[in-house]
Amino acid sequence: MPAKKFWQYLDEQGIKYALIRHAPAVTSQEVAAQSHIPGWEVAKTVIVKLDGKLAMAVLPAPAKIDFNLLRQATGAQHAELASEEEFADRFPDCEIGAMPPFGNLYGMPVYVDASLTEDEQIAFNACSHAEVVRMAYADFARLVKPRVVHLTAHPVG
Repeated sequence: MPAKKFWQYLDEQGIKYALIRHAPAVTSQEVAAQSHIPGWEVAKTVIVKLDGKLAMAVLPAPAKIDFNLLRQATGAQHAELASEEEFADRFPDCEIGAMPPFGNLYGMPVYVDASLTEDEQIAFNACSHAEVVRMAYADFARLVKPRVVHLTAHPVG
């Protein structure tokens, strides 16, 4: 497990979680299929730039970011996807593209799509393309303190 910092943090906080190991998967939809969790219940972490600063956008695996909604929700003038080169060094303990939505551990604000708050559980990559963490959404919210916004114009489900 490459993410010592992440696991230590969960354990230090006394968080109950389930670790689901699965065959390597790169896309969030593949992660959902490999971990046998419905895609709308798997959260993907997308690194974006808001007025040039890195931030995390967290949304259901099958959803796509509506950048107009993101700009409105954050008050940013410019919102765009960040390139891997722009953020890879921020996550030295994670495989690229498998970052958990814990911006508080990586110095980034976190914006979570409102649809993810409707489930009692949240599942996401655990710094690896072969591991998923499933935990109570309430614990996630307490630890990360994300800003809940609408990131996608499409209804969930």
